[in-house]
Amino acid sequence: MEFLIASIILLYVLSTVFYTVYFFLQKNVLQKAGYFLLLAGFLCHCLVFILGFAEAGHMTVRNLHETLSISSWAVAGVFLLLRYKVHLKILGLYAAPLAAGVMIAASFVPSVPVETNDIYKSIWFVMHIITIFIGDAGFAMAFGIGVMYLIQEHAIKTKKHGFFYKRLPSLEMLDSTGYACIVIGFTMLTIGLVTGLIYAKMSWGRFWSWDPKEVWSGITWLLYAVLLHERLAVGWRGRRAAIMAIIGFAVLLFTFFGVNSLLEGHHGEFTVR
Repeated sequence: MEFLIASIILLYVLSTVFYTVYFFLQKNVLQKAGYFLLLAGFLCHCLVFILGFAEAGHMTVRNLHETLSISSWAVAGVFLLLRYKVHLKILGLYAAPLAAGVMIAASFVPSVPVETNDIYKSIWFVMHIITIFIGDAGFAMAFGIGVMYLIQEHAIKTKKHGFFYKRLPSLEMLDSTGYACIVIGFTMLTIGLVTGLIYAKMSWGRFWSWDPKEVWSGITWLLYAVLLHERLAVGWRGRRAAIMAIIGFAVLLFTFFGVNSLLEGHHGEFTVR
């Protein structure tokens, strides 16, 4: 297992190197190499989860090490899906180092043994975890695209058609891809919250307990719901949508890390130690 984890990190790091060099040299063969390296790392990552499930008898997401690992896996997976659908090649420059960085961070966090609990074997728990992390990865991609949009918009407004302007996609493509990421993230987050409510009822006897993690997850959901509503009803696009995607991801990061660190709740008992 340690060999596989080391292989994943190596493949993600090599992918980062190739995407970085591609950004400077703009040679298509470089981004293709980065793509296939990331794909290989993702497949190894899938194998780690399969072996972990076979060994433990349940989904392995019981501590911070495993939580970070699945976060990295989700980022790589969502990027590969986007790369297949919209061919936004330059997004690899953001996705590859993000997946690599999170995986490296996971390797430095001790995998603290956790007593096996029947809640980990619940299908609702599995669905809750997978959809939540895929949703988070979608929002992470929207954040990166939002930053790219603001950089490209600044280059256009200041008429500085230099390094970044020539390498970043059009504002229209960035805006539409960012919107697709928000839709993916929101859909998965919604499914994750619904399955989480069912899982909570089975585990603690109630759908909602005002746990800080639940409250902030609800706030995150409402924020992205407002963004989608305003885009469809009012026509929020471009700069405003990019800024909202960045703000939304900041709230998401607080929900993921800050709540467990600063506030007490039963979610911390299972996902982060």
